[in-house]
Amino acid sequence: MVNFDKAIPPGGEGKIRLSMRTRNRQGKISRTARVYSNDPVKSIVRLGITALVRPIIRITTPKIYLVGNEDQSITRVVEVKAGLDMPLTLTAGQFNLSEKLTYTIMEIEEGRMFQIRFTSIPGPPQTYRGFLKIKTNYPEKPEITILIKGRFLKKKHEQ
Repeated sequence: MVNFDKAIPPGGEGKIRLSMRTRNRQGKISRTARVYSNDPVKSIVRLGITALVRPIIRITTPKIYLVGNEDQSITRVVEVKAGLDMPLTLTAGQFNLSEKLTYTIMEIEEGRMFQIRFTSIPGPPQTYRGFLKIKTNYPEKPEITILIKGRFLKKKHEQ
């Protein structure tokens, strides 16, 4: 986003304000903007902004996909890490796939790192979607949502 003074008198000063949205982003982010003027020597000037976004809570993936034969049990693991200097706690929240899979929350490093292990319950061929919401003790991010998609395939019979 850019805000700027629309007109600046010759020899005068003005302000240009650059900002960027960092929601759901992490790591190094860079953006540039071009400033056009009637200056005969330099009519275009590039301005840049760079930020290193450190997430409050780091999660390896907010979406998981489990696919396998109808008689198979499939497991996926999601890692959750604290991004702040205070200990993180996770507690089970809303889960709408209890008939399709199970999950466990394991603390790997006290207050810093967790693993959430999802394991499908074998069932008839079908596709399903749902979510797990986990409550945290961070007021900046009180809840994490992991989206889940799964698919049981009909087992091919050998002849």
